[in-house]
Amino acid sequence: MFRSHVLVCGGTGCYASGCQSVFDALDVEIKKQGLEKEVGVVQTGCFGLCALGPIMIIYPEGSFYSLVKDTDIPEIVSEHLLKGRIVERLLYQETVCEEEGIKSLNDTGFYRKQLRVALRNCGVIDPESIDEYIGADGYEALGKCLIEMTPDDVIKVILDSGLRGRGGGGFPTGRKWQLAKNLVPDADQKYVCCNADEGDPGAFMDRSVLEGDPHVLIESMAIAGYAIGADMGYVYVRAEYPIAVKRLQIAIEQARNYGLLGKNIFGTDFNFDMEIRLGAGAFVCGEETALMTSIEGNRGEPNPRPPFPAQKGLWGKPTVLNNVETYANIPQIILKGADWFASMGTEKSKGTKVFALGGKINNVGLVEIPMGTSLRDVVYEIGGGIPDGKKFKAAQTGGPSGGCIPMSLIDTPIDFDNLVEIGSMMGSGGLIVMDEDNCMVDIAKFFLEFTVEESCGKCSPCRIGTKRLYEMLEKITSGNGTMEDVDGLQGLCDYICDNSLCGLGQTAPNPVKSTLRYFKDEYIAHVQDKKCPAGVCTDLLTYKIVDEKCKMCTACIKVCPTEAITGAVKQPHFIIPEKCIKCDACVQKCKFNAIIKS
Repeated sequence: MFRSHVLVCGGTGCYASGCQSVFDALDVEIKKQGLEKEVGVVQTGCFGLCALGPIMIIYPEGSFYSLVKDTDIPEIVSEHLLKGRIVERLLYQETVCEEEGIKSLNDTGFYRKQLRVALRNCGVIDPESIDEYIGADGYEALGKCLIEMTPDDVIKVILDSGLRGRGGGGFPTGRKWQLAKNLVPDADQKYVCCNADEGDPGAFMDRSVLEGDPHVLIESMAIAGYAIGADMGYVYVRAEYPIAVKRLQIAIEQARNYGLLGKNIFGTDFNFDMEIRLGAGAFVCGEETALMTSIEGNRGEPNPRPPFPAQKGLWGKPTVLNNVETYANIPQIILKGADWFASMGTEKSKGTKVFALGGKINNVGLVEIPMGTSLRDVVYEIGGGIPDGKKFKAAQTGGPSGGCIPMSLIDTPIDFDNLVEIGSMMGSGGLIVMDEDNCMVDIAKFFLEFTVEESCGKCSPCRIGTKRLYEMLEKITSGNGTMEDVDGLQGLCDYICDNSLCGLGQTAPNPVKSTLRYFKDEYIAHVQDKKCPAGVCTDLLTYKIVDEKCKMCTACIKVCPTEAITGAVKQPHFIIPEKCIKCDACVQKCKFNAIIKS
């Protein structure tokens, strides 16, 4: 038994910040101080506060250190681990209250309103140790299903829990399993699939579960296989997730060695195995039929539905497909019961939801909240508010296919139905916060550019329609738009939504539709006033030097790449509009705020 345990975040975000060098330095310093038998060090998955990595927590004190460097390790080992003195300067500081360092993770505003179900083991256990997963009740749910429950019993528990798919559609998970079991009862083969492709920009929920708790996916897919009568599973994960892929592969091998994958699991006649399939990062492969086509080795393009995958899916056989987060809820529902899960959330949206919180927010990271939590709580309580005292303007939920929620709706409870009602969607869980410096027309154009690039091109409403929509937005942001263009946007959006083959095209216009609904005044300003209220669209900007503020120091002249600024030391400076390329270099260089853009 160790007297102290050091948990070092080993998620992708912390790796990018240098957690491996911290981990290596710990190993060296602990051996140097002769503490190998007293201090255990574990590299875990994501703790959630991704922008503050590398992160370290030391137990039993629960001291929460952030932004740790390898050069800090000698002090941490000699002071904290050897002498029992907390290193105050490295303790995490709350953005909203910086007077005192936070000594425990659960004391933070970031965690106080969270409820971790899907993420319960992330940042807690060693993801490369099956024994630690088993020590956290791992595989107990699978054993319970195989020994104490029939497949129909399992499906009933999932149905009664109210769990809906976390991949974006929100379809009842138990209903999906029920259809896969019963629609083709005499099928000679059935499959269980997992969508771990996660193509939304800024989304990293599924990646974090795979990196921090890969065995939960194996256990859950095996439970799904038992419920529907499948003996083979496939995890479709993007190749850009090397840490997740590595840890999942380790977990699969460990599960096989323990007899938890393969034949006669738990001494029963149930057989189940699984394999990993790597995707190339195509956004369209988040659509279930395109994903299965890709697993089969073909180009990832969607197919018309019906038939649905529950009837005719992978290789034409009945197939269940859920995403990583959906599966991550299954074992706890089996162990704690449907009523336990249904007691969280709202009437039609049970349980919790994981969000990747990003954009103009102090606490960038991964959060898990009960369904029905207000957007205000997410932004100001968990997220720590907007940096630099800026005002909240909007939040984009649902990735590039979602909508923008304005300040007037910030108290909206976040669940499937409420978000759809206000013109957005849950999606897989991206949540991007915007402040007063964001132009909402430009935001719509940004997301639409992504979907134009990601369209597979199979159907013309998506292939051609989204491109025309993007061109209209480009025309408006360049100052060449007309009110006819603004009026035409809505009609084209509706046509694309109604006629596209799959969910990519059907939801691609959502950012345009929601910004037209809540920020139409910005569209009108771009067209009628030829101004971008947020000062973002460069074609509509003019730069001017304010004489009374200018110190005539020539600093702006020296950085201008096109010699668009005239003047000399102690002589008036002027900007030549014809030469100005609006690169913003002069604004950033001027210490006196003498250059304004409008």
